[in-house]
Amino acid sequence: MVVNRGLPVYRSTTVNASSVKENHENIKLASKTWDDIPGPSSLPFIGQLIHYLPGGSFYGPQSEVMEKLMKQYGPIVKIVTFGAPTVVTLFDADAIELVLRNENWMPDRPGFDSLEYYRKYYNKTKEQSTELTGLLTDHGENWRLFRSKVNSAMLQPKTIKLYTSTIDKVALDMVERIKSIRDDSDVMTRKFDMEMNLWALESIGVVALGTRLNCFDPNLAENSPERQLIRCVHDFFITSNELDFKPNLWKYFATRKFKKAMKLYEKQESLTNYFVQRAIKEMKSNSIHSSEKKGVLEKLMDIDEKIAVIMACDMLFAGVDTTANTMIATLYLLAVNNEKQNILRDEIRSNQERRPYLKACIKEGMRMMPITSGNMRRTTKEYNLLGYQIPKGSFIAFMHQILCLRENQFPRPKEFIPERWTAEKSDPLYYGNAHSFAYIPFGFGARSCIGRRIAELEVETLLARIIENFHVEWTGPPPQVKSNALNYITGPFHFKFKDV
Repeated sequence: MVVNRGLPVYRSTTVNASSVKENHENIKLASKTWDDIPGPSSLPFIGQLIHYLPGGSFYGPQSEVMEKLMKQYGPIVKIVTFGAPTVVTLFDADAIELVLRNENWMPDRPGFDSLEYYRKYYNKTKEQSTELTGLLTDHGENWRLFRSKVNSAMLQPKTIKLYTSTIDKVALDMVERIKSIRDDSDVMTRKFDMEMNLWALESIGVVALGTRLNCFDPNLAENSPERQLIRCVHDFFITSNELDFKPNLWKYFATRKFKKAMKLYEKQESLTNYFVQRAIKEMKSNSIHSSEKKGVLEKLMDIDEKIAVIMACDMLFAGVDTTANTMIATLYLLAVNNEKQNILRDEIRSNQERRPYLKACIKEGMRMMPITSGNMRRTTKEYNLLGYQIPKGSFIAFMHQILCLRENQFPRPKEFIPERWTAEKSDPLYYGNAHSFAYIPFGFGARSCIGRRIAELEVETLLARIIENFHVEWTGPPPQVKSNALNYITGPFHFKFKDV
């Protein structure tokens, strides 16, 4: 145990079989049943829905609701809502660690059920429904097979380094775009979240589709494939949030929103396939690369063309809004912490190869304003969690966002302190004093984010270029955050970008 300012914080152990054995031994020690798990009162059919409607005791922004639930009911809460499975919500890092370590080998992570239905059953034959469908929608053995096929293409550092120059060119183009769409007061004249989405799509398109999409082109036609893809990616999370993360009847009958979603997913798949086929033609016309110089798309094509298309779709789904909102959050926190911004600028201007403070600023931004409130698993075995017996097949949600803002995990949690990520172990602020399962923005174990290296390269590159060229200011009240499938930072955006 590590004592941090008088508050006990437990460090996790390394992955080994003992945690699995410990769980089996503890199951029989659970003194309370599933029905005993605390939570708001529930009614037949509609569950706890009344509490989350306007006027209800838990109506409001998701982050505030979760904080209220934890304060009222403790570290484990049962949420029962109409049209959705019952979810056990955990606010305890030790319990989170127990589940994640025991579910590490072939984890079942629910989430995008409507997309899973589209890929497995919509206009599919019985044989097609058993085929591999991707990292977002496969589970168990199918997920393991798909992941094993794409790991070599997605995780090798030398492969990601091939994109350094092109990603930097995208960042420089974004800097020029910021300069061109400022007014005389250095204020952005367009919606900043959309601008960041354009940058993120342009960046991930380089990797997923092997080409520049020209998202910054002012003459790009509205009906062009590029513009259509931009809209599809943007609409994906809005549509998925309505179907998969809110009460909905589409699993019982084909609702209007469900039909709309199927057409959207179909269009996005068709557009992605269009760009992949275009990239294939370009590859064939260019000189053949050695294996070491092949990019992600080329390596995926060597595996299987269908897998290349699916993986490209998943990268676009997962790599635009996530990266864009991470960028907005970090820029905002630097804009309202001028001293930290100046330290970062000095590091960037030093031209040193390693940039620890740059990485620290991004980590601190993801801690304070994470892209998601947490993670989820569908359990493949029984558990004893905090004295309650949890049956196999349960949905467990991990509230990392709440844990990251707790004083007993990160001292002075609501302050932007990048130094906690570079501090010595003797420093009370040292990030390692926190439980290692409190902050895991890219997930854990076998199901950790396969696009982490790409996302880090994109954000680090653009952030460095922006701070190098601009002094960023924020002139209004704090931004609003709307929690859907992701935590979206919404306008108005009060950024100023002054030349330095």
